[in-house]
Amino acid sequence: MSATMGRDVFYITTPIFYANDVPHIGHAYNAVGTDFIARWHRLRGEEVFHLTGTDEHGLKVQRAAEAKGVGAREWVDQLEPKWREVWARLDIAYDDYIRTTEARHHDAVVKILNAVHDNGRDDIYLGHYEGLYCVHCEAYYTESELLEGNLCPIHERPVELVREDNYFFRLSAYADRLLEHYDAHPEAVEPATRRNEVLSLIRGGLQDFSVSRTTFDWGVPLPWDETHIAYVWFDALTNYITVAGYANDPDRFARMWPANIHSIGKDILRFHAVYWPAMLMAAGIEPPDQVWAHGYLTVGGKKMSKTNLTGIHPFELIDHFGVDSYRYFFMRQIVWGADGDFSWEAMVDRHNADLANGLGNLASRVLAMLASNYDGVVPEPAAPGAEADLPAVTAEAARTADEHMLAVDLQKAVAAVWSIVDRANAYLVEKEPWKLAKDPANADELAGVLYASAETLRIVAVLIQPLMPAAARRLWEQLGMPGDVADQRLSGAVVWGGLQVGTLTHKGDALFPRLDAAE
Repeated sequence: MSATMGRDVFYITTPIFYANDVPHIGHAYNAVGTDFIARWHRLRGEEVFHLTGTDEHGLKVQRAAEAKGVGAREWVDQLEPKWREVWARLDIAYDDYIRTTEARHHDAVVKILNAVHDNGRDDIYLGHYEGLYCVHCEAYYTESELLEGNLCPIHERPVELVREDNYFFRLSAYADRLLEHYDAHPEAVEPATRRNEVLSLIRGGLQDFSVSRTTFDWGVPLPWDETHIAYVWFDALTNYITVAGYANDPDRFARMWPANIHSIGKDILRFHAVYWPAMLMAAGIEPPDQVWAHGYLTVGGKKMSKTNLTGIHPFELIDHFGVDSYRYFFMRQIVWGADGDFSWEAMVDRHNADLANGLGNLASRVLAMLASNYDGVVPEPAAPGAEADLPAVTAEAARTADEHMLAVDLQKAVAAVWSIVDRANAYLVEKEPWKLAKDPANADELAGVLYASAETLRIVAVLIQPLMPAAARRLWEQLGMPGDVADQRLSGAVVWGGLQVGTLTHKGDALFPRLDAAE
């Protein structure tokens, strides 16, 4: 979906991540994918707002802090910079970072709670709850939903029996409105398998859920009863409207809300596609345009997590492969929306085949031949037709990639861009410029072939920038292009002929050195 729905801003969010531990590559998978989408929309010329952050309240955080022998505030203040450090190393270009412990968020939580509590429909009421609760999910489960041994189906840890008086949100009253919403806006949950899951949940009957807890004090007190602390969903989910200006900036809120895309993992689909839109409806706020639930990142077929000891830290991979290869692998290897398995060997193979032998080798050959035959200066393409089908290939690939990105089909978008790399390498094999260079009679054809190859690289640099910003910047500079590749726009920068004759190129270090699988 684009930013042409009556708003000025394309607003995309990651989930806010629990600040009870450091991030692993499962968290980073979401962050990279969301950043890829956000950067692509900037490439399209849209005003983009990309939000991420940390969820710092609740029992899980309080217990993690207690286990370390520190207060909850001290614990989250220690952990939060570690998340920002990882996002910086991953080239995540977010526009705002929300912490749920911030004053601006407290104001928004109080406002939405009051809006629902005072809406005249008795949507929040006091009751008693007894149920099986997973601290790590921050969710209640019925016995039928649990694994053998009363284990959480997500974390495979024992649930706890909780008995307490809570305030509840009357979710059950919103089933028909939710079904009407999704009937009118089927694109509001993607992919289709997740939409069907949501519809099945709603049609199966919705249970009211707790909006407060009294067994811990780390959170936002309810404005009408400060003996109760706002339970996770009215706290955490509200972050999306906090940053949009819900509590204190109505003009900003009108420009930004509803969000275009909430990018989430499928494990929190119920809360984003059932709880959240119902909460917003109860508060008189429009639901988000779309919730996009990607699959799990798995290792050996098991969901990436600290619990099953598969919580690989992103730095373990970035230090070996580099950030561009890291970002490329996960977006190219795995269908966004399906589960995908990670292995070191697959990452090495993908790096060497697509990056070192593919784009890296293409850039190296073209820039080397420009250096040896023209002192690095881009020649006049004098031979008619020397470029063969490259202008058509680049135009079609850009169009196709854009189409896939708007459909949030990230893997196919990357594949479309890589079709240019594959064709350009095949073009060099066909034209054999290293042979043309041996005979002065072929000077015009050689100039045409090298111009076309360099121009193709220029277009590739523009198209890979949302995915591999650092590599795109290096390639852009090696091609001698002025300005920042991040400032290029899809509508003008991928038009054939943008590379000026006389531009001075230089062959720098290899974009992607080959890696030894045995290391």
